[in-house]
Amino acid sequence: MKTRAAVAWKAGEPLTIETVDLEGPRAGEVLVEIKASGVCHTDELTLSGDDPEGLFPSILGHEGAGVVLEVGAGVTTVAPGDHVIPLYTPECRQCKACLSRRTNLCTAIRPTQGQGLMPDGTSRFSIGGDKIHHYMGCSTFANHTVLPEIALAKVRKDAPFDKICYIGCGVTTGVGAAIWTAKVWPGANVAVFGLGGIGLNVIQGARMAGADKIIGVDLNPAKAEMARRFGMTDFINPESVGRDKVVQAILDLTGGGADFSFECIGNVATMRQALECCHRGWGESVIVGVAGAGQEISTRPFQLVTGRVWRGTAFGGARGRSDVPKIVDWYMGGKIEIDPLITHILTLDEINKGFDLMRSGQSIRSVVVY
Repeated sequence: MKTRAAVAWKAGEPLTIETVDLEGPRAGEVLVEIKASGVCHTDELTLSGDDPEGLFPSILGHEGAGVVLEVGAGVTTVAPGDHVIPLYTPECRQCKACLSRRTNLCTAIRPTQGQGLMPDGTSRFSIGGDKIHHYMGCSTFANHTVLPEIALAKVRKDAPFDKICYIGCGVTTGVGAAIWTAKVWPGANVAVFGLGGIGLNVIQGARMAGADKIIGVDLNPAKAEMARRFGMTDFINPESVGRDKVVQAILDLTGGGADFSFECIGNVATMRQALECCHRGWGESVIVGVAGAGQEISTRPFQLVTGRVWRGTAFGGARGRSDVPKIVDWYMGGKIEIDPLITHILTLDEINKGFDLMRSGQSIRSVVVY
């Protein structure tokens, strides 16, 4: 079939809207009509050329929602007409990782996904017979895409596509980092570095978990109002207190340090601050932001020897097919907010504007509606 897609031909160049060929689903695969897709910082990381796994040409996008049109042989968990959210972190429920219950990082299709291919080692996208790579196993910057069955979460049909698409990455990553990765406890002190979309979702996840003090750290004081709406109790502007005084400011506010901190920027300097502001003996810092290729983190070993924990998270620790439908229910039940985070609605033809808005800091999340 033919479908419209935004194709990334080379790193650093704008996307171009093309009519591409899309082969139908093979065994274990599903054809999905994408109804809405968020424009995420991870898409920008790849487009910029800083992603070491970035492949071109490709169809980017991994934060979508849509409707199942057709299923391949052997597919049993979704059917035509079902509403679904693509999962860049699948859940096969059979690999060692899934069966361990210790991680959400399913390994069933990781090798081919990293090569921009379907599990059988081929691509479903092409132009003029030339292969176009899939992206993060999703490629939601296309009106139609094909995904493995294990990379789709079936969700309720009354949830709006232009809001729940954000659950495909940003909402789940932030809320899940607080709830599933860190397991924030009631009454905890929390520090969140970076008050963009991910940071705001960490804040509302910490609020849901019952955190007492939630400290937001950002260079832009204009972000404080929205962060307070989502549950932030205290705000620190590094320019006001001094960039080298941020850790001490958090220690003072919390009476010894944060029980949990979250770095949502992808800056290795703030990753160190996020660790070192944690409480001696038990404080835990979670790295959520993705740093550029080749960058490294550092701290004095003393920080870890004295009981602090440094860890990372992917997709908020959520198990896609099991947990994403719950988050949709939380949204529909009013337990979390998404609507204020969707600041711009665009058409596919305007997708490069979404990247411009994100780079300039004018948007929290732009959503392309097909």
